[in-house]
Amino acid sequence: MSPLIFLKLLAIFVTIGIGWVAGRCKPFAGGEAARILSNAAFYVFAPALLFRATARIDLGTLPWQALGAFFVPVVAWMLVVYLQQRRRRDTAAAQPAVRAITASFGNNAQLGIPMAAALFGEVGLQLHLSIVSLHALILLTVLTLLVERDLAHAIARDAGQSPSLSRTLLLTVRNTVIHPIVLPVLAGMAWNLTGAPIPGPIDEVLQMLGTAVVPLCLVAIGLSLGHYGLRGAAGPALLLAAAKLLVQPALVLAVGYGMGLRGLPLAVIVMAAAMPTGSNALMFAQRYRSGEAEATAAIVISTLAFAATAPLWLLLTQWLS
Repeated sequence: MSPLIFLKLLAIFVTIGIGWVAGRCKPFAGGEAARILSNAAFYVFAPALLFRATARIDLGTLPWQALGAFFVPVVAWMLVVYLQQRRRRDTAAAQPAVRAITASFGNNAQLGIPMAAALFGEVGLQLHLSIVSLHALILLTVLTLLVERDLAHAIARDAGQSPSLSRTLLLTVRNTVIHPIVLPVLAGMAWNLTGAPIPGPIDEVLQMLGTAVVPLCLVAIGLSLGHYGLRGAAGPALLLAAAKLLVQPALVLAVGYGMGLRGLPLAVIVMAAAMPTGSNALMFAQRYRSGEAEATAAIVISTLAFAATAPLWLLLTQWLS
């Protein structure tokens, strides 16, 4: 492991630790402090980051073959986890989507970017940044659509009504579009299509707000860990972490290799799939008040385990290439 990646991992755990210590203090006692921080990230800072990133994507230069080899298996795996969890009758309406994001959404920004820069140089970093530019846009949009559909069904069921297809569709579309994650993505894409640059002062504000997402989320993870602990959530979190660190990169490796990718492109997409669970999983869980303890534990466990699994995937891609 390179010193740069080690320092990034250390910074992640120190920041989470600061949140955990704060959570043990009286002003932050209880789970509400973590939820407030997570809501701030979800409703204010993440939308700024997503709008800016989407508005600045150069769609014409994206490496579509490598992106397809990454996103097709990742989205397919996310849907498999979602459908498997949805078959269980003892779960809350939002639980399948929360577990699906925990098993598929990686820390491709804070940890993935320095990893790609350290291991693959400028060319590999550019490919990784292409994945980052679409990562939240695709995964969060799909999951938001699914969870809002499940919640619409649950509302109709709790009211003693037979779910109406038209009503469910209308409620799902409305709640999906008017959403703190999807709406800025749509607005950013609309701005992108105009071809106009973001005005300088507005871009500075968006950039400033966007840089606050990561530390806010990591402190929220620490606060949540201090409130929930690992006891009771460790078992499901271990399974979700294994799904993220082992199954997902194996699927991306198989698809990428089957599509003819070798060398650097194959290594970059596999390592992006092998990233530990990202903090967006906790933001999503706290937004829908479901599976917060599991998401917190899975983030911590997968980040710890990443130090052992990452070299294995790197060696395997080098051997295949």
